[in-house]
Amino acid sequence: MRVLLVIFLLVAFVSCLQDKSRLSEMTSIEDDSTVTNHTLSNTTSTPDTAKEIDALINNTTVQKIEAHYNYSDAVKTIKTGNTTPAELIAYANTLTGTPYKYGSIDPNVGFDCSGFITNVFNHFNIGVPRSSIDFTHVQREIPLPEAKPGDLILFTGTDSTRREVGHMGIIVSNENNQYSFIHSTSGKQYGVTITPLNQYYMGRFLKVIRVFKQNDGK
Repeated sequence: MRVLLVIFLLVAFVSCLQDKSRLSEMTSIEDDSTVTNHTLSNTTSTPDTAKEIDALINNTTVQKIEAHYNYSDAVKTIKTGNTTPAELIAYANTLTGTPYKYGSIDPNVGFDCSGFITNVFNHFNIGVPRSSIDFTHVQREIPLPEAKPGDLILFTGTDSTRREVGHMGIIVSNENNQYSFIHSTSGKQYGVTITPLNQYYMGRFLKVIRVFKQNDGK
């Protein structure tokens, strides 16, 4: 009987080790060609449930994507470092006339509205969200009368009845409460241009967000 009991315990132990090994293999994930293969190496022990495995996979996937790109949909604070609003606007102005191109951040091809923003900030190695709607909860909203050059201005899409972010630009001037902003538009100008904040855009206006600390306290 003792021999049988020992054999039973050995079999149970080996089976347990195999189960642990299978669970460990389940935590290895493979993404498409834009992100390198990765194994969950941040865990010090094997997850015990399928829920824990899913949570680890989801968390690590987000971290990989953020690390791979110089922008992130998870960005909530844009870190501008030593870059000044004047420097940002000076570079943005050099892109005036670049044609509109949906889904592009390449100046040789063209920009959509958020692609233009991405290119301008990435020029200074500043990470930002890629999609305009992902700027909805970024940074700090300020009242329009306090807007200064370098602040970001957010609008609805062309359907202003849908009150969600669908377009954006960078404020370049505020003289006597007359605002102008630079953006890449799919409208008449069809590309990067400076536009006054006219009645049409006021109908689409959502908010202004401040990303440069230099614009505070002036």
